[in-house]
Amino acid sequence: MSQEIAVIGSPEFTTGFRLAGVRKCENVPEDEKDDRLDEAVEGTLADDDVGIVVMRDEDLEHLSRTVRREVEGSVEPVLVTLGGGAGSGLREQIKRAIGIDLMDEDE
Repeated sequence: MSQEIAVIGSPEFTTGFRLAGVRKCENVPEDEKDDRLDEAVEGTLADDDVGIVVMRDEDLEHLSRTVRREVEGSVEPVLVTLGGGAGSGLREQIKRAIGIDLMDEDE
């Protein structure tokens, strides 16, 4: 069974992904993130058809502590954050998923 990519964020953030063919998008306007982002993330994580969740790195600050911990510990679906600097979010997710740091130069 193939899994889909889901995108969560402001309508401006999700529009580009929709144009690229991503069908699962949760629009949460900037002024509603503190109220609605937790619900959107929990619903997406519970969707068995989703294998990758894409969010802006800054949006993690709007999540409650409980949901943020759930997202950061999730291996399936994996969370990929954009805008947080040189791929550190993706690197940590890969490291957590497979147990080793593929980019570590000492190994």
